[in-house]
Amino acid sequence: MPHTPKPDEDALDAVAPPHPVFHVEQALLGAFLLEPQRLNEVTGVGPDAFSTAAHAALFAAISSLPAPDPAEHATHPQWLDTVLATAREQAPGLTAAYLHSLIQVCPWPPHAPAYARMIEAEHCRRRLAAAAQRLVQSAHDTSLPLRVASTFDETDALGGVLDDIATRFPPHAGSLPRTPTPPQATTHDQDALDEARLLLATATAHPSSIEQMRWLTPGDFTHPLHAGLWQCLTTLIRRDTPVDPVTVLWEAQHRGLLGAGAQPRELLELLAGPVGSPEHWGERVLQRSVLAGAHHLGRRIEAFTHDPANTPYQLVVGSRRALADLTAVWTRWQHATTEPAPTTRPARTRTATSTAAPRAGPPPTTALPAARTPR
Repeated sequence: MPHTPKPDEDALDAVAPPHPVFHVEQALLGAFLLEPQRLNEVTGVGPDAFSTAAHAALFAAISSLPAPDPAEHATHPQWLDTVLATAREQAPGLTAAYLHSLIQVCPWPPHAPAYARMIEAEHCRRRLAAAAQRLVQSAHDTSLPLRVASTFDETDALGGVLDDIATRFPPHAGSLPRTPTPPQATTHDQDALDEARLLLATATAHPSSIEQMRWLTPGDFTHPLHAGLWQCLTTLIRRDTPVDPVTVLWEAQHRGLLGAGAQPRELLELLAGPVGSPEHWGERVLQRSVLAGAHHLGRRIEAFTHDPANTPYQLVVGSRRALADLTAVWTRWQHATTEPAPTTRPARTRTATSTAAPRAGPPPTTALPAARTPR
């Protein structure tokens, strides 16, 4: 009869095997237990660098106790007993048998600095993943009173983690990660669509404000039609063309926007309902773009950290390039939310044109230049 697995067997099969760094930690702790003086050769790691509470407690105990005499340690296990008793205060499940197994699995104690470097690299990966996760959570937390400011605080914290990793593992040329970039999350939130429509309607009614809103780009809109209509408005302003719903409709036709499900009458109705000011709705659109960019940045860096093939060098280079995209959006947000300094225009010294003094010109006998052909 075929073997029917028991529930306990299924539970054991479901337990994931330990990551490679777990075995590296065992080798490093075994080296310290076998030759405690090796601790002086290791820098860059602390108890928080280990992946399990038991390993962290053991390292903390080893670091806090004075190293024994090598000759005495080779013949008497008193120091090991003290380490076990100290570590059990933080990890009661530790046993003497586990300490002896750590000693047995260490392949070569002189390689302790190399093991510590591997553990430090993996700890940097976990730190960066945690910072990226906090950034994603901040971008989604609607309960924050200052959501954008809190999100950029997390962005600064992530940048600080990157700087620390770069100090520990200086990046070198040609070390970009090969991890595929996660797709940009597409959202059709009704509030976002309504805010974009109100922006387009108020900007059409008050086109003079568009010139002062260069901090808003078509990429900030969540719907392609709205992005195209914003391009229509900015193009009309740049050409110094009159702006109203009809002229925007004509420009939208030339850009092929009417064939994507938008009928002329619907577009005219969309542009004919201004409420509020363009700057207000523009900031709302840009705010959503900032939060969406922060969310995508966090997911992108999380993807880097979840790929075990990426080295710390690649994590630093790839994350910094991803961070640069959000920095550009942050700069535009500062331009949008910062009050511009008042410009003082010089007082006019001339009165009406009729009373202005005539300019000095050539004598009447001088021949006039030939008329230029208009270009």
